[in-house]
Amino acid sequence: MPIIVRIDVELAKRKLSVGDFAEQVGLTPANVAVLKNGRAKAVRFSTLEAMCRVLDCQPGDLLEWVPGDDDDDDRADAPG
Repeated sequence: MPIIVRIDVELAKRKLSVGDFAEQVGLTPANVAVLKNGRAKAVRFSTLEAMCRVLDCQPGDLLEWVPGDDDDDDRADAPG
């Protein structure tokens, strides 16, 4: 997956548990785990905003794009 989620790094920097983070953001710990493990297919902007507010960070601190082999497949499916 070319998008890497770095929530665990930001949580560790702040010594914040997944449970406390989930409660402050308004998610279940299970949904935070889905995000942390890169299994999420999408993230609402309102959720991203809440995560940034709680962690006092920018979206780029939480998400990183890494080029991968599947990039060509994604472009083939895009309308154009």
